Amino acid sequence: MSAETNLQLIQRWFQEVWNEGKTETVFDLLAPDAVTRGQGGSQAEIHGPEEFVQFVEGIRGAFPDLKVTIEDALAVDDKVAVRWSATMTHLGDNLGIPATGKSVQSTGISIARIVNGQFAEGWDNWDQLGMLRQIGAYKDPEVAPLGKTA
Repeated sequence: MSAETNLQLIQRWFQEVWNEGKTETVFDLLAPDAVTRGQGGSQAEIHGPEEFVQFVEGIRGAFPDLKVTIEDALAVDDKVAVRWSATMTHLGDNLGIPATGKSVQSTGISIARIVNGQFAEGWDNWDQLGMLRQIGAYKDPEVAPLGKTA
């Protein structure tokens, strides 16, 4: 497939899956044996469309107004890389954290390998800790300022 076609696939993915919550698109675009990494933590893997839909439902259930904007997208051979930003409001308890109503801004980078018009592999790196800070689920430990000791 051409780089342009692969860019169109990733744009469709972000628009339909993340912005519109169309989980049927996951079954259209994610290969049955696909493996994605990094969505739920650096070592976490998601296998196939069924598991990915559960992830989407968890995130969109916690942040139903999620809006992802593609800031940059590049395609070379069978890979596409996207730098994105997102805005959302923590309105649901789906992550095991009571809804706070707090607004969240996050950023990330996603890379996908495309085979026969479907995503075969994916790698995500996004600011999950920043999201947890913004909803109040994580507080930075208190540390003495540099150069000062307690």
